[in-house]
Order: sequence, then C-alpha cells, then structure tokens
Amino acid sequence: MDETLEIKLQKELQSIIALTEKISRSEGRSQTVIPFLSIYRISHRTRPLPIVLTPALCMVLQGTKYLHIGQNTVHYQAGSYIASLVDIPVSAQIVDVTKKLPYIGLRIHFTAKEIVSVLLETEIDVKPKANDGAFIGSADADLLDMLTRLLKLTGKPKTAGYLSELIKREIIYYLLSGECGHHFVQQALIYQKIDHIGSIIAWIKENYYRSFTVEELAKTNNMSVSALHRKFKAITSMGPLQYQKRLRLQEARRLMLSGSVNVSSAAMEVGYDSPSQFSREYRRLFGLAPLQDMKAVREKSAADEDENG
Repeated sequence: MDETLEIKLQKELQSIIALTEKISRSEGRSQTVIPFLSIYRISHRTRPLPIVLTPALCMVLQGTKYLHIGQNTVHYQAGSYIASLVDIPVSAQIVDVTKKLPYIGLRIHFTAKEIVSVLLETEIDVKPKANDGAFIGSADADLLDMLTRLLKLTGKPKTAGYLSELIKREIIYYLLSGECGHHFVQQALIYQKIDHIGSIIAWIKENYYRSFTVEELAKTNNMSVSALHRKFKAITSMGPLQYQKRLRLQEARRLMLSGSVNVSSAAMEVGYDSPSQFSREYRRLFGLAPLQDMKAVREKSAADEDENG
C-alpha cells in the first residue's frame, strides 16, 4: 500500500476510535441506539473462548483478534474486518491489548434477506465460488467513510433509524461489488436453501438439544450422507454432529454463567443424558471442567471490577 494512503487510513481509524469513545468507554459489548450496531472494548488478553460467529461485518479498530474456525486459524487486526455469512461455532481470542490500548471493534449485524434484497435491486454481476462461511478483508477509505457516518448518526436518535438503514445497505452494496462479492452471493444461495444446507443449519440451531443422526438429516433433505457432510463442512468447517455439539456446550455454558442452573441441570437442558460425558466434552472444548471454568470466569470478573475501581 502507498505510504501516504496508509497514513491517511490510520488517521481515519483514529477518528473512528474517537467517535466510539464518545459513545461508550465501557468494557465488553455496548449496544448503540442503532439496533444493528455494537461497539466492543476489551482491555485484557483473553484465552480462546468458543462463540458463535453470526452473520455480520466485524471491523477491528484497535488490537488483534484470532479466530479458530475448524482446523484453520485466522487473525485480523486494526484496519481489517471479517464478514461472516452463516452461524459458525468458532473460538475467538483477543491479543495485543492493554488497559491503555484496548481492543476496539465494531459489529454490524445483517441478514441474508437484506443481502438478497440489495442483490436483486442492483445490477451487480457476481458469480458464486467456494462455499466459504467467512472471509477477511482490509478496509479502504470508502468503507471507513461509511462507518464514520454511521457512528455519527448515534448522536442523532431522531433520524438514526431511517438513515442508518440506508448506510447499512450501502455497506452491503460495497461488499457485494468488491472482490469478495461472490461470498455474499453464496449467502444468498444459502438463504434460498440451495442444496438444503441453509435449512439444515437452521433446523440444527432450533433443535440442538434433540438427538439425530446424519443419515436422518440426509434422508429428510433428499441428500446422500457423503454430499451432506461435504457441503455442510465446506460452509461451517465442521460436520453436523460437531456443529450440534458446539451449540449444546456453548448454550450450557451460558446457562451456568447466568447462575440459573447447576452443571447437571445444564447438561440435561441441552440434551446430554450423561453428566460425565458432558463434563468430558466441555473440558475438551473450553479447556476446563465446568465448575473450574465457572470459578475461573467469576474470579476474572471480580479481578476486573477491583482493577477498574
């Protein structure tokens, strides 16, 4: 990249960071007055934690984030973004941050329906390619300008509702017309349930607590088992049963962290018959047994509260 252009982009990033700090300096996620726009601020390095990457554009303004998607590890840092196209269980880790220079990111949620709407209303000619579930991109002056205008709208709640939707459509158009536009066409195909993979993902999300076999899924959707495995893994980087297991364990962790259930109840609620199997698989995913994990999270929260006064 040209050195002068890079300096200009860095200045624009700093301006956007300043805008986020006017909106919120709170640790964690801050929801803005714009429903689809959130700000993230994390001032400490985290260990890899499983999350579900949902359809969105996530822009890093400061710091670095590692994502472990299936067998692949990707990282994106200040000036880059990741656009996720389907719900994908991944592990995320924040690095290269301090209290003075925290991780700061923006998340713009969108839906497949919105992508299809923009695609149908424009004359963009993009051909779908590989079934990637997410991709990394580098922001340019145009995208940073859109983000700046979007953040400035948070100070104008009376007009933010209407104008923010227009900017979101502008961002989707930008993504569709860029060199990675084929990824978003793929999202449109998933939304239209081509090859049934979109409907299968949706069904597993709604029924993660139920037992099923891949053979049953394939038969219900008029697919061969091998085709289902191949196409499902191409989009999510894992097989259907592994996808279900990730959703189960992450929901169980959420329930336990909320304090509403104990380990055995959480295991049963998400579909496990055996508490010992649940504990083994939980440790394998999160690195600690359930009770140890709960203790570690609460101690970390208490330490953060003490540090922040």
